[in-house]
Amino acid sequence: MDICIIGGGLTGLAAALPLTETAGVTIFESRPLLGGCLASYKRDDYWIEHYYHHCFAGDERLFSLLRDLGLSDRLEWLSGSTGYYVDGTIHPLTSPIEILRYPHLSLADKVRLGLLTLRAKRLDLAALDAVPASEYIRKNLGESVYASFFEPLLRSKFGDRRDEVSAAWLISRIAIRSDRGVEGERLGYMRGGWHELVDGMAEEAQKKGAVIETGTPVTSIRRTGDAWEVNGRRFDTVLATIPPQEIGRLSGMEGFAEIPYQGAACMTIGLDRDVTNGIYWLNMKDTAPYGAVVTHTNFAPRERYGGEEVVYLASYFGDRPAPNLKEMMLSDFCRRFSVPKTAVHWSELAVERFAGPVYTTGFADLIPAYEEHGLYLAGMFSRPNYPERSMEGSIAAGQEVAARIRGAVQ
Repeated sequence: MDICIIGGGLTGLAAALPLTETAGVTIFESRPLLGGCLASYKRDDYWIEHYYHHCFAGDERLFSLLRDLGLSDRLEWLSGSTGYYVDGTIHPLTSPIEILRYPHLSLADKVRLGLLTLRAKRLDLAALDAVPASEYIRKNLGESVYASFFEPLLRSKFGDRRDEVSAAWLISRIAIRSDRGVEGERLGYMRGGWHELVDGMAEEAQKKGAVIETGTPVTSIRRTGDAWEVNGRRFDTVLATIPPQEIGRLSGMEGFAEIPYQGAACMTIGLDRDVTNGIYWLNMKDTAPYGAVVTHTNFAPRERYGGEEVVYLASYFGDRPAPNLKEMMLSDFCRRFSVPKTAVHWSELAVERFAGPVYTTGFADLIPAYEEHGLYLAGMFSRPNYPERSMEGSIAAGQEVAARIRGAVQ
């Protein structure tokens, strides 16, 4: 049996590993590198992800996969500090004292916000799927908390669609990020970079006989009798990890869900200085061409990166990124944080049109089954990634769809 997997990201690789035990597997990846949004740049003496990534304490499928690949010893737990950039000032918001000192929320607002954080893991997310996040926050925490704290975050991430985003997504995000201590959020990272996971999965799949073709975009999918042709090549089964509507476009078939997606443009910068006062994740309340400044080397040790500070500027877009976005982001960053251009050692901009679903109200009803129209579908749009996408969810989707395929052919 020959299986084609469209997409060499986490879901595609996670599915390939068990499928190679009983079938021939070919992976088509459109880009030169595997990993999807988990792909990495190779600098002179270190690797750094195109988009910032970390894992969480409950990511059991990820931990099991790392054990199987012999990579468990590379996983480490680090503290991620947070802050808010408001009116040109950096406000740290990691410790209880820092939160109490934050001037843009009243004490009552802070109490309500703290109580929501404590309750988030116990709330019924299914009941919140149809409730807009903006409506939920206004009703339960008040207008001032929404306007001063949540609205800028929603605006920077979802732009004009911020009022469509469901409370299920927001509460899930709060819950998953509530593993906090006085030094910050407890987050997992791979010593040496997540490319080790991607490379480990690819090497194991190839060891078991998988064929991986990078730089090979899929341009056509066609049903031929009891088989499929992908780019004119015959396969018994096709697993697509790209958005369902793209499968409909490539195949000419109707009936695939139109999953709302957004794009991401993430600039990575190598600097000679720290500009966020030791803070890992700095959200931007002030209007800027990016919504957060994520200083990776305030999370992972700087000495691993040739003594450079490594900073991400995170930006999201709808149909397409703004023209000259790289110049806009870098110019704004240097001006806002008083960084001379000579302090910037290098910069790269990664752009992904389908970076992730927009979890609008009613999203639960859009989630496709693992098998539709004779094809298998899995990815960031699958149920394990609802209502918040993660590496854990993408691995789970790949493993679950692989079990479905194996069950169908046995």
